[in-house]
Amino acid sequence: MSARRLKVAIVGAGPAGAFCAGQLLENGDRFDVDVFERLPTPWGLLRAGVAPDHGTIKALDESFARAVFRDGCRFFGNVEVGRDIGHRDLAERYHAVVYATGAQTDKSLGIPGEDLPGSLPATAFVGWYNGHPDFRDLAPDLSHPTAVVIGNGNVGADVTRLLTRGVDELARTDVADHALEALRESRVERVVVLGRRGPAQAAFTNAELRELGRMRGVAVHVRPDEARVDPVSAGWLEEEGTFTARRNVADLQTYAATPTDPDARRTIELRFLRSPVAIHGEDRVTSVETVANELTRDDDGTIRARVVDGTTETIEAGLVLRS
Repeated sequence: MSARRLKVAIVGAGPAGAFCAGQLLENGDRFDVDVFERLPTPWGLLRAGVAPDHGTIKALDESFARAVFRDGCRFFGNVEVGRDIGHRDLAERYHAVVYATGAQTDKSLGIPGEDLPGSLPATAFVGWYNGHPDFRDLAPDLSHPTAVVIGNGNVGADVTRLLTRGVDELARTDVADHALEALRESRVERVVVLGRRGPAQAAFTNAELRELGRMRGVAVHVRPDEARVDPVSAGWLEEEGTFTARRNVADLQTYAATPTDPDARRTIELRFLRSPVAIHGEDRVTSVETVANELTRDDDGTIRARVVDGTTETIEAGLVLRS
């Protein structure tokens, strides 16, 4: 006698929901899986979060399709739980309900002016250039020559590349048509990326950091004094620093020692030990005010950034992406 088949509802068809469905379906005929997705299409951040110039990663959607869309699985797109169907409805019809909806909000900086027009979450900008329907009408202002990206992780690297990469290269990707046309008219020539800690704590992967320096017509600039490793970071690198951190430090110091190409059309400035304290402007962003930091290490080993003094530096900009 065969085992009883269990019905499972998965809310969210992004990578987490896809992996969950794939694992259940690996168990042969034990499960019937229904996947519910708010958008008409599946794969969530794989479709709307990965930069369009990283096509190899986006091609994973084919692997997801093979793992998920087979016997025992149904997909219900354009169905929002809480609007079109409720949790109680699902609980009455399924043996189990799995919520794989991801993070729905961005962190707040908690500084004056961060809600001014022209100050956007980087995730919204990513959704805009990837054609996510929620951000189709975002219309970021690309008319100012300087943009500031707050945060030096991989999302920060993605939005920095999209702002500086040539549109002829982007045209060969699956960037959304409306974004490509806007980027074609962009006047952004300089992107300043702010990191509140030092080069050893940069959250880029080695590949993302190096890719910034390999774009045609784009120069990467790092200030030599900000590329130096402070005593706190040197101790951390010696004791427990990762291979990625060591490679990032080496690459950043190479950037710092390389003269900036005077013929470059656009420039990326990677800044370290700088924190934004205010975003200025009356009816829209006009500048970002920053302070200098130094690093300290807690008894538990946590490395923190602390403001050195009240000296500020103001960066004129028309677009701020909070990453």
